Amino acid sequence: MIPRYSRPEMAAIWTDEAKLQRWLDVELAVCRAWARRGVIPAEDLAEIESKAAFSVERTLEIEKTTNHDVVAFLTNVNENIGPASRWIHYGMTSSDVLDTGLALAMVRSGRIIVKGQAALTQALKARALEHRDTLCVGRTHGVHAEPTTFGLRLAGFALESRRNEERLRRAHEQIAFGKLSGAVGTYAMLEPGVEAEVMLELGLQCEPVATQVIPRDRHAEVVAAMAIAASGLERLAVEIRHLQRTEVREAEEAFGEGQKGSSAMPHKRNPITAERITGLARVIRANSLPAMEDVALWHERDISHSSVERVILPDSYTLLDYLLATSAKLIDGLVIRPDRMQQVLDSSHGLVFSQRVLLGLVEEGLTREEAYAAVQRNAMTAWDTGQSLKDLLANDPDVQGTIDPSRLDAMFDPSHHLRHVDEVFERVEAL
Repeated sequence: MIPRYSRPEMAAIWTDEAKLQRWLDVELAVCRAWARRGVIPAEDLAEIESKAAFSVERTLEIEKTTNHDVVAFLTNVNENIGPASRWIHYGMTSSDVLDTGLALAMVRSGRIIVKGQAALTQALKARALEHRDTLCVGRTHGVHAEPTTFGLRLAGFALESRRNEERLRRAHEQIAFGKLSGAVGTYAMLEPGVEAEVMLELGLQCEPVATQVIPRDRHAEVVAAMAIAASGLERLAVEIRHLQRTEVREAEEAFGEGQKGSSAMPHKRNPITAERITGLARVIRANSLPAMEDVALWHERDISHSSVERVILPDSYTLLDYLLATSAKLIDGLVIRPDRMQQVLDSSHGLVFSQRVLLGLVEEGLTREEAYAAVQRNAMTAWDTGQSLKDLLANDPDVQGTIDPSRLDAMFDPSHHLRHVDEVFERVEAL
């Protein structure tokens, strides 16, 4: 991923240097396991551990000849060790190193994104609690529906973020598996006990039944979880973009001193961060399809997944890490305008209380059809003329004789719609 959308901690995991170091960690752990069994002499193990080293540049140079990255890496390591290097890679196949090393990278990356998702959850929770009673209009199909609170809206995003946090954690439990079972998974040249010792040292579990590779459904599950998390970030970003439209302006991104919104129009304050989140979420979501297509490898394995994973895994992790941090910062600095929210709510001329009036008329004895017709007729007039729905209903002969004016007034009190908000927030406070 380009540096513009990368953060140092995550980017460091996916460098060539870090990858080759993981490979070396796996190789050395296997040598130690063999030494404990008396296969590798103690003096050879000491020489291996003291001299084992690699150079990314030298490995890449060798690969130009071998056309095989693991062989190039082993050749480079062996150049530094001498005769004892004959024990490096003893009983192993390339995928033992590749897949176990990849699992280590994904587990470490997973910890970062789970932490980032948790931070976003708390940022959303804090703003939700801050605005638990901030009245605003709820919209369905983009059209005013009924009153809600801005805090309740943010609470929904906070709960979604927590679900994504848990989903990412579960997915990474499924990827914390390595394998040292050889060319077709039969342990023909390496004992299961060696695998068990090595995985314990590395903090992984043993793949119960491997082929030459770890089954790719594990990797697909992780990328799918990241795609869902990215989609949640996009949903949040789209909400902010809608609220920042000039006609709405209920909330907007922070706009820093010296910031410019347009090269041509000095007045512009655009939701560029939310738009960036929207765009990059598409990349992660798109990566979930090739991850799933990687599941169907030939027989005990082919290499069609390898080139795909070299792109989609570092890119997806790096982007999601960036997006989570960016989203948390966006929420922390979000400018929220309660007065504007009240103005927008009032602009509906009371239409948002139509269901309350409908049910009130039913309670007073009208059939649902009669009540619906009376409310809809007056609501359409309110839409077209800008008159108050309450005033129109109060002067409607079909309504006047049915409901007391004081009760009609009470039906336009938003507190009725919000009477259970505190109960809902008890669930939010548990986050």
